[in-house]
Parts: sequence; structure tokens; C-alpha cells
Amino acid sequence: MAGLVGEYEVKLDAKGRFLFPASLRKQLSPAAQENFMLNKGFEECLTLYPMNEWDRLSEKLSKMNLFKPKNRMFYRLFHQGAKQIALDNAGRVLIPVNLMERVGLDKDVMIIAYNDRIEIWDKAKYFNLIEDNIADFADLAEEVMGDIDNDE
Repeated sequence: MAGLVGEYEVKLDAKGRFLFPASLRKQLSPAAQENFMLNKGFEECLTLYPMNEWDRLSEKLSKMNLFKPKNRMFYRLFHQGAKQIALDNAGRVLIPVNLMERVGLDKDVMIIAYNDRIEIWDKAKYFNLIEDNIADFADLAEEVMGDIDNDE
């Protein structure tokens, strides 16, 4: 997979479902278009991993030394609440109530795709996060990208 991209505004229905954006689905490999792993993300969002990406990440995590307390805690926190989900026949994702409550999802939701994952945000929280950090974007870019070798 080349890397997912895009922002999509969706609405949750009364049952906590949203229609998976067709243009985002087209970015997924055919084998990764139906089954996903959903868990609590960093900050106040959920993270949806195509199953092939989850399997790849799980392989990396399986190499962690679980005799180290910090590794065990990270592993627990990362997997806490994770749930395998699949698109229904109408192409919708059902978000479990406990995960919706954990990050405060209501009706207006933003789907943010990047690299190998898809974040699911409450729309207001997402735009507040962006607004709070946009002024520091140039400094952040220098800090995280400044050491990347651009001699290609």
C-alpha cells in the first residue's frame, strides 16, 4: 500500500454507523477493503487499521520484551478495547458504543487517513486540535523533518 491520504466528513447514524468513503476504500488493497481492527488511538480519536496493516503492526509488537514493565503497559494500553470489525453489506462501519463514548464521538465525525491507518475523530475536537497547533506547524516541520536526508 502506497499510503492512505485524505480527510472525509461523515455522519454517524443512530446506531453508531457511518458510510465508509468510497474514495478511501479505493486506496486500500483489494484484500484490505472489508476487515479492520479498531482501537483507541493517541489523543482523543479512534484508529482503524486495515487488517493487513494490523497484522504487520502486531508482528512488530510481538517482538517486544514483555518482561519490561513499560513494554507490558504499552502493550496493554495499545490493545485495550481493540475490536475487529467488518464493513456491512451497505459499506458501513459500526463503531461500538464503548469506543464512541471513550473518545466522545457524536454525530459529526472526521475520518483522517494517513500512511497505514485511519483516524476517527469527533469533528469539533479534530478542528480544535488542528487550530491549536497550526501556528506551530513550521516549527514542528523543522523539528520532525529537518534531519531527513533530501539528497535523493
